[in-house]
Amino acid sequence: MLNLRHVQYFIAAADARSMTVAADRMSVSQSAVSLAIARLEESLGADLFIRHRGRGLTLTPAGRELLRHVRDLIAHAEEIRAEAESLGSQLTGRLTVGCFRTTAPFMLPMLLETFEREHPNVVLDFLEGAQTEIKDALLEGRCEMAILYDMDLSVELERQRLYAAVPYALIAPNHALGAHESLTLEELAPFDMILLDIPPSREHQIGLFRHVGLTPRIRHETSSYELLRSLVARNQGYALLISRPFGDVSYEGRPLRAVPLEGDILKIDVVLAAPTGVRRTRRARAFAEHCQRLIGDPPPARAGSPTG
Repeated sequence: MLNLRHVQYFIAAADARSMTVAADRMSVSQSAVSLAIARLEESLGADLFIRHRGRGLTLTPAGRELLRHVRDLIAHAEEIRAEAESLGSQLTGRLTVGCFRTTAPFMLPMLLETFEREHPNVVLDFLEGAQTEIKDALLEGRCEMAILYDMDLSVELERQRLYAAVPYALIAPNHALGAHESLTLEELAPFDMILLDIPPSREHQIGLFRHVGLTPRIRHETSSYELLRSLVARNQGYALLISRPFGDVSYEGRPLRAVPLEGDILKIDVVLAAPTGVRRTRRARAFAEHCQRLIGDPPPARAGSPTG
């Protein structure tokens, strides 16, 4: 099956006879156009262009044949979209939303349940994964929008800020600092740290220390959120986290303490991202408004909220 965004990039490149010019016209990167065309060629099993070094592109016979058909395909798709959006006020259809893996358990169930309650004729699906995986899914059209941390997001994605996430220290009650009501990074730095090794969480945690001229003493690294919490509960080190589940206990039922951080602490914005320059469907616009209403600023302060 053809991906409509890939087809749009193909048409732009065919018209411009250049991937660079096509990228400018579509307001995306050249790599996005190149990747889209490569995947289109792979799915069709045929080369669509002859690449001339320094002299642009020439359509192959297969490319010319495809171009003739897909222009009509895009035109019909636009007609169908316009007609569908003009039919009454009730939203229908399918909407796929992406979400960063560690954030998903704290947001997606609530958002899915409440959105589908308000719009029962919309089928809301989701993708969850690493930040880079969700970014790729957005650019490839596998999801229409996604909840991500505002770190390392390219100009190919436009962002709608939801709230600023505030990091905290997770620590065992029997840790040397376990009785503190608040902690500074200077107090934590000499002690062992358990690092959540998932981009961009890893970069954010290390960046918190780097921002104040410190380097954390990392003892263990794990990509498992719950393993990290269990290691902290066993007093193997502290952790810096953003999301906070209800109930400060590990999988083993051991107690944990979530301690606020004081000092010059970098916050990180949680955003709703979508491909730049791509018109959103009514379903997507409604979902964005729903997110802003439920989890947008000011963020809930209660433990277990998305901000932790």
